[in-house]
Amino acid sequence: MSRSLTDRPALMRNRRRAGDMADLFLHHAAIDEVEDRLSMVNKSFNAPLIISGFPRLWQSRFDDAVHIGDEETLNAVEGAHDLVIHALCLHWADDPVGQLIQARRALKPDGLFLGVFFGGQTLHELRSALAQAESDLRGGLSPRVAPMGEIRDLGGLLQRAGFALPVADSFTLTASYGDPLRLMRDLRAMGETSALAARPRNFMRRDVLMRACNLYVQTHGDSLGRVPASFEFITLTGWSPADSQPQPLRPGSAATRLAEALGTRESTLKD
Repeated sequence: MSRSLTDRPALMRNRRRAGDMADLFLHHAAIDEVEDRLSMVNKSFNAPLIISGFPRLWQSRFDDAVHIGDEETLNAVEGAHDLVIHALCLHWADDPVGQLIQARRALKPDGLFLGVFFGGQTLHELRSALAQAESDLRGGLSPRVAPMGEIRDLGGLLQRAGFALPVADSFTLTASYGDPLRLMRDLRAMGETSALAARPRNFMRRDVLMRACNLYVQTHGDSLGRVPASFEFITLTGWSPADSQPQPLRPGSAATRLAEALGTRESTLKD
């Protein structure tokens, strides 16, 4: 039996504790990105579904959608939706491919899937400072920050889940903080503190925390002592397969030689 990556009860506690939607600026950024991308799609959506850990916030901008949580088994009706948005929570999934497969099944033919979530470069400044501090003072590392996928690996998930016309891309939002402790308080207020099943259950030692903060400022701080915090957003887009979609040609079915199309002379390779 495989061990879960995420402690779901801890994740739900973190989200409930977040409470105040005013602190969820990353979700607002994700919503803006989703709305911008949908505005460029030449299609109207009448039956959207949104999967989110903060449904009240997303409902404030998508009030005509069905909103469900990101449980391991999604509470979604098969073939009922023409749009599925996986809203900034796929990075907590134990089985991201399973989530994508369920999202595809919830779509009608030629329905759109749009997922946005944190990628592997998120909080790289904090990660490196914590790792160095623990290594310096404790001689080892603890799993304190959730691992996140790299875009070069994540693009293939859509194909594995059976989506057509898959696209993966990313953008980075960089926030500025007066000091690393303010960043950590913000992460707590957003419900994004560690919910790893293997996380340490005790509080971080004060000397490790202070060492990490000092390393953060020394390595990344500006002349005023402010520090950046990077958040990489990965966006996955795919369509539920349909006969009306463009289909690849069969191998060997080309009617024109490549050399003719390029206007060049074809040469035979020597044995």
